[in-house]
Amino acid sequence: MMDSTQERLATGKKVNSALDNPTNFFTAASLSGRAADIGTLLDAMSNGIRTIEAADNGLTSITKAIESMQSTLRQARQDNSFKTESYTLNMADTPAGTEVLNFAGGALPDGTDYDVDLTASRSELAAGAFTPAGVDLSDPGDTIGFDIAVHGGDPVSISITNADITSPGAVADPTAVTADEIAAIINAKLDNAGVAATATVNGGDLVLTTDDFAGSSSSAIEISNYAETTTAGTTGIADGTGTAIGTRARTVDDMVTAINANADLDGFVRASNDNGKLRIENRSTTDMTLTGLTNGEITGGIGQSDIEGNDVRASLARQFNELRTELDRLSEDASFNGVNLLRGDQLKIVFNESGTSTIEIQAKNSKGEARAINVANLGLLELNAEDLDLNTDIDGLLSNLQNALNEVRAQASDLGSTLSVVQNREDFTKRMINTLETGAANLTLADTNEESANLLALQTRQQLSQTALSLASQADQAVLRLFG
Repeated sequence: MMDSTQERLATGKKVNSALDNPTNFFTAASLSGRAADIGTLLDAMSNGIRTIEAADNGLTSITKAIESMQSTLRQARQDNSFKTESYTLNMADTPAGTEVLNFAGGALPDGTDYDVDLTASRSELAAGAFTPAGVDLSDPGDTIGFDIAVHGGDPVSISITNADITSPGAVADPTAVTADEIAAIINAKLDNAGVAATATVNGGDLVLTTDDFAGSSSSAIEISNYAETTTAGTTGIADGTGTAIGTRARTVDDMVTAINANADLDGFVRASNDNGKLRIENRSTTDMTLTGLTNGEITGGIGQSDIEGNDVRASLARQFNELRTELDRLSEDASFNGVNLLRGDQLKIVFNESGTSTIEIQAKNSKGEARAINVANLGLLELNAEDLDLNTDIDGLLSNLQNALNEVRAQASDLGSTLSVVQNREDFTKRMINTLETGAANLTLADTNEESANLLALQTRQQLSQTALSLASQADQAVLRLFG
């Protein structure tokens, strides 16, 4: 019994072999074996957590890079330090012909140039004999209608009805509509339609004239589709094309209006009056060339002048590209132990000893498709300086960046959720191992206090036995001495 107790104290177990307690021994061995098997998975879980954290670190830095790219584009959007040049407009009072100022380069389409006339023409179209008494608009359905086009623009429909007649004389006599009233009505409708023409009365005839210095130098003024639906009379405005009645040089203010109203130059060039000089602003990051100068003055000649591009926006385009390159570097460097989730690698973590509980981790897009996190997949293209010429283009780039940022944030959220799952599973596994080992220990470990007490009791019994045996031996010897 002392040997058995000493063994229990030496090993700390009360069941050291199947002979001691077969049930407890094998049950404890099974629990310890499972704990050991699960314990081997902890390292993989720990490495998985570090891999996810590395990817999350990369996404955090990528998010900052995209936000810096947004800041760069917003700075470009707010920058208006476009280069300007001011020119003296030196045109003869009576130009020899149609002189132009030519614009090329800058933000204009490659290989394309546009002319703005330095002169403006007037055109006149007489309506023919107009007899006021021959026009009757007394019925609500009576109309006079025609289409008018000036300076090569689209035709605009003008219609005069019974409701337009407001003169006192016409109230009493609907046929008493004067040419002056018709002209006033037409002028009001032309103004409302934005048509640069004016109706006047000359000797009873209604005359249409293009406004002085308006639009281009084209002399065209055309009336078409003239029709009358009246109770009586068919005379009035006739279809026809106007005749040029003169050409004059445009003033600085005329040129400002013509350049800023030119649809082909809208957003690319802006003109203004600089104390009597024509200021031209190149709204681009690349140089723009003006043709039509002589000795630095705008004359319609063959001389040229260059206006530099916006170097601030060009510099911001370079900064954007540097941040774009850094984004890809961050994605490539976010690896752990050779696994990079941002590069598209797949990470598989096993949670139990049988391999039936696993998780597969991989970067995916919003559609659930596996995809690496890089500038190509995020749609962040390299910029040229001219990509920042137009504010509308910058707005489009900012929209693309926001979409990329949303995708990165969604990926970070997904990885964060996955990290929580793995960390929770790691904590669960540790607690499970502790439970299994505790259960095995409860089946096999000895109570050292109890075994120590038993050993002390056994040692005391042994000493008492030895003392008793010694006393008995002494008693026997005393008896023998009596007979000695």
